Amino acid sequence: MLDAYHQRGVDLAVDLANTLRPVKGEDLLDSVDALRVFLEEHLPTDEAPTADDLDAVRAVRATVREALERAADEPGEVARLVNDGLRECRAVPQLRPDGDGWRLETAPERRGYAPTVAVRTLDGLAAVLVELGPDRLGVCSSPTCRATFADLSRNGSKQYCSRGCAHRASVAAYRDRRRPSS
Repeated sequence: MLDAYHQRGVDLAVDLANTLRPVKGEDLLDSVDALRVFLEEHLPTDEAPTADDLDAVRAVRATVREALERAADEPGEVARLVNDGLRECRAVPQLRPDGDGWRLETAPERRGYAPTVAVRTLDGLAAVLVELGPDRLGVCSSPTCRATFADLSRNGSKQYCSRGCAHRASVAAYRDRRRPSS
């Protein structure tokens, strides 16, 4: 299973990717203020983000979303996306104290919101690929949703982003079975 550091990176990746809702045509990162709110929920924020930060974080989101969408079918391409993104941020592995031991974290060489978001999300996705496999990353099977998810459960059988989507699919399948055939 993933350690807490990588778990937070995966959660950040999924949350970031899901700020774009392609089925509904919504972009929840449509302003600097929206980015500020998102960052306050996920990262310590010392400075107010700028319009440049918004553009850069949205570019990171495009990479993260593409990785999540392609993971099950094109793991080699996802590895390339992750490697290229980490290389672009000049990610540097660093040892950090962790209780009685140590843990390995990855940090960007450059300061800023986009490099930090990129390194944390891509490092989290890399940990899932290595420890659990690419089939643990995906897109909701509901044709009316398309939200992304990371399946960190024991059995790895997740197909939907949430219980709500799974329930709606189950109800729709039940109704289809109950319908008289013509």
